[in-house]
Amino acid sequence: MFAWGVAMNRRAAIAGGAVVAALGAGSLWLVQRDASPTVAEQWPVFGEYCVECHNVDDFTAEIAFERLSPESVAHEPEIFEAAVRKLRGVQMPPPGALQPDNETRRALIVALEDALDAAAATAQNPGQVVLHRLNRTEYANAITDLLALDVDVKALLPKDDESDGFDNVANVLKVSPSFLEQYIAAARVVSEMAIGNPRAKRDSRVFYAAAGINQNYHVAGMPLGTRGGMLVEHFFPADGDYEFDIGGLARARYVEGLEYRHRLILAIDGKKVFEDEIGGPDDVEAVDLRQAAAVAEINGRFEDIRVSLTAGPHTIAATFVARTMSESDAVLEPFVPGGGEVGIIEGEESPLKVQRLEINGPFAPSGVAETPSRRRVFSCRPVMPADAEPCAREILTRLTRQAFRRPVTDADLATPLKFFEAARASDGFEAGVQNALMIVLASPEFLYRFTTPPADSAPGAVYAVDQYGLASRLSFFLWSSVPDEELLGLAERGELTDPRVVSGQVERMLADPRAAALVDNFAQQWLDIRGVRDIVPDPVIFPEFNPDLSDAFAQELELFLASVLLEDHSVLELLDGQHTYLNERLALHYGVSGVRGDNFRRVELADANRFGLFGKGGILMATSYPNRTAPVLRGAWILEAITGTPPASPPPNVEAFPETQEGEQPRTVRERLEMHRSNPSCNGCHGVMDPLGFALENFDAIGAWRVKDREAGSGIDSSGELADGTVVNGPVDLRAALLADPTQFVQTLTEKLMIYALGRGVEHYDMPAVRRIVRDAARQDYRFSAILAGIASSEPFRFSTTPPADGDLTAQAAAGPLGER
Repeated sequence: MFAWGVAMNRRAAIAGGAVVAALGAGSLWLVQRDASPTVAEQWPVFGEYCVECHNVDDFTAEIAFERLSPESVAHEPEIFEAAVRKLRGVQMPPPGALQPDNETRRALIVALEDALDAAAATAQNPGQVVLHRLNRTEYANAITDLLALDVDVKALLPKDDESDGFDNVANVLKVSPSFLEQYIAAARVVSEMAIGNPRAKRDSRVFYAAAGINQNYHVAGMPLGTRGGMLVEHFFPADGDYEFDIGGLARARYVEGLEYRHRLILAIDGKKVFEDEIGGPDDVEAVDLRQAAAVAEINGRFEDIRVSLTAGPHTIAATFVARTMSESDAVLEPFVPGGGEVGIIEGEESPLKVQRLEINGPFAPSGVAETPSRRRVFSCRPVMPADAEPCAREILTRLTRQAFRRPVTDADLATPLKFFEAARASDGFEAGVQNALMIVLASPEFLYRFTTPPADSAPGAVYAVDQYGLASRLSFFLWSSVPDEELLGLAERGELTDPRVVSGQVERMLADPRAAALVDNFAQQWLDIRGVRDIVPDPVIFPEFNPDLSDAFAQELELFLASVLLEDHSVLELLDGQHTYLNERLALHYGVSGVRGDNFRRVELADANRFGLFGKGGILMATSYPNRTAPVLRGAWILEAITGTPPASPPPNVEAFPETQEGEQPRTVRERLEMHRSNPSCNGCHGVMDPLGFALENFDAIGAWRVKDREAGSGIDSSGELADGTVVNGPVDLRAALLADPTQFVQTLTEKLMIYALGRGVEHYDMPAVRRIVRDAARQDYRFSAILAGIASSEPFRFSTTPPADGDLTAQAAAGPLGER
């Protein structure tokens, strides 16, 4: 996209501090860092191309370059960082206005960035995050690492707000009185689950199958030789009998799914505990003759299934024994394309599904068996009454140290031990530990991260984050969880300021399974693909789509992102990676042969159009409307997520996109969009966005390749001219244009990682650090670990600024003597 790039071997794109740029149709120029143009030399460019709008009269964006000078760059970094971003995105001057040539534009960018970096070196400003609550994901992960316990955090805590594209940004993670009540209630629930409750009261939990899910195939984790059904993880509070109801099977009205006999089994932890048959001639006749009464009798076979279980987590599977599919049960012609009754949609072979699973109990609880969480908690047991307090102190010291992410003081243990004694006196040792654990989990020291400046630090002064704060920042950055013993040990020895130690820890932590958080939390939020499974395209226009396809899209993205990020490859493979992960359903959708079965496997792609993120169906569907493609959405997504140069918000009362009206000759999306952007005020943004989106027009709204517009019947035109003059025609050209200058994409990724790592937005004073990280990572071919280590060693990560005297007193009051937790 950027005119100063050059399509070359990316390993040689930046070497010896040189920046190579391609101009126009391919002419090259070279800027050596020791011979970079100066701001004074480039200042006339502002007068020639910018002052027409940014002057004292028009005062566009409240900037008047007439009142500024080359010396202003050091004093007004916010203005000039914004100018650099606009120049890099070729968004200023706007499309249609007089433009500098690519060499001039690039020289101005280099001059400004060098001046901004030099000014930042003499005026340190790492920013600050004073008070940072754990979000739901971090809370759940911390509980897992502390107590070996998986909790349904969505049922315990309210949904987190988002800022800057992420849900771990501190300024939106506030706590109201109602939030506080939920966190206290969550601490009670979690502590009871961890310890167990031998007097647990009877309760019920209902699980529902996803709407429209296809249950014809084997589900991963189910016993072999089965199809469909429901697989759930459930925590049982005590030893005892539990009842299971499998619902949503037989029904009256249209008697579907009962034509053939189906064998339904219930398995717990892989062991079959129940089976019975449903369907066949007798059941069909009964429903036909007696309707609701017969339905109740048939469904009653699968209710009140009583099983004795021990306390703790168990895996419950309700599934069908698979029959041969040599003969089909499918309705050959649906009544409504993509719609109709359950069982005659999506070409299903059998409409009989497990729709609901209810668990009731315990009945007559008989105690609490050893569970993973109890083994994690009870590192000792009192033999004599006098042993109770020392043993409780040992347990609480260990758990509190990890929960608070620092050494524990007597003051930290005073309140938990009081609650321990109160409950022990009436209900015994285990009840006392549970009561004390509840207090630890409800403590601000666990729920918040915060930095405490030195006592003599003046407002605005820069101070180093302490060792335990660095351990905490690093663990929540890479794992979305609390630091482990190795990190805490390094902090205790004061070794986390050594860049070599930090780099080694990044590589160790990236190889740990907990680093999957970088895919599940960071990457999916960065790319805005968390909701892929929830997208429902228009079933009339896309009758071939079903939930299996959206699930396949989501799994493909997760596996592809993990293969690049967690295997520590160059992050540029996110754009040009020649592999993906397919199962049979997705391979058929992509037109890839030789893939059979439901399991995903790595596939080397022959079609260059499918390389990297731009060829992934989940991305393409998420940037479309349910009924058509959206070049504007796709272009805006590229500007936001890939180039880091987001477009301005549309003006108020913007004209709606012209949809085809009844009776009109259908026109392609491109034709309608070109009419829409003929207005010069619209073209300012659309002139940048639309060519990017047009390059992906061969992919329809569900990511299938096409050569003809479905509605208009004419051929797809994916050609266009990017804002810098680069001509592209299709995804291959678009990818080459974006990779011509790889630093732009890597800088965007680094900025997004910085937001995620710091828990705050990236400000203008952070950009010199971002550019330095990118330059250093280039020496390692932009390996993911090099970027992570660069962030972890950067000033914004390792330092903070003392807030004003009237700053956030909540954090200062909650803070202990050892800084960030």
